[in-house]
Amino acid sequence: MLKLSMGRRIFLTCNYLFLITLSLLCLLPFVNAVAISFSESSAVIAGKVTIWPVDFTLSSYKYILNSHIFIQTFSNTIVRVVLGTSLSMLMTCLLGYALSKETSAFRFRTVYVWIFVITILFNGGLIPWYMTIKMVGILDTIWALILPGAVQVFNVILLLNFFRALPKELEESSFIDGAGHWTTLLKIYLPISMPALATILLLTMVGHWNAWFDGLILMNKVEHYPLSSYLQTVVIQMDFSHLNQKDVQLLGVISNRTSKAAQIVLGALPILLVYPFLQRYFVKGLTIGSVKG
Repeated sequence: MLKLSMGRRIFLTCNYLFLITLSLLCLLPFVNAVAISFSESSAVIAGKVTIWPVDFTLSSYKYILNSHIFIQTFSNTIVRVVLGTSLSMLMTCLLGYALSKETSAFRFRTVYVWIFVITILFNGGLIPWYMTIKMVGILDTIWALILPGAVQVFNVILLLNFFRALPKELEESSFIDGAGHWTTLLKIYLPISMPALATILLLTMVGHWNAWFDGLILMNKVEHYPLSSYLQTVVIQMDFSHLNQKDVQLLGVISNRTSKAAQIVLGALPILLVYPFLQRYFVKGLTIGSVKG
């Protein structure tokens, strides 16, 4: 075993201390939010809560969970995430594969790519966007939250660049064996593109889960809101018109800070549960060694 020099030891020690400090700076705010969400409002207002709950209570979570509207909006968000992510991944994979081809195989490919890129730089504005959704007839439905954002151009560009970086020999050998484009995409490209797909999947899920503005504009009833829109009306705008008397009484024992902390915890929890299953794809280079010779 090689003996480390003094300079190397100092470098590693400083590097570890820096990474530990950076990790704590990222972790402690969330730990503090968790502690606040489980603390009494008086302790939070007095500034007594740091990383451990003071006067442990579940009042903030009872306030959020003790309502059928919350359950309904939570269900709406689950449906939105499942349907929206599935449709977005399907469209992204199909577009990314087609636009990754060379101009010799796909005429006007560059033109189509620029058409998509222009949509990143320019858009029609909020009013035309709303009028289009209304004229299509999907206003106040779950599809109004899914279809307008089904194609995320940034994700398409990310995936097509990943596809273009794959060895051309993979596609050529697949065609020689008699496979078509569908077989090549499903059995060759997608299995070795898990790092890119996992990244896009996570970004899409987080985007649907955290979206709240479109729900406020496109939904006419509180029961049709996604969870983030519902929490925004209660926690940020403090609109209690749709709450029952029991929920209003519960507001007397919580504060705005504890409610916001509970919102942060509930909003981050699903992503924290999903991320460990996707993390391993971020660190694997599945294309390394896929072609020999």
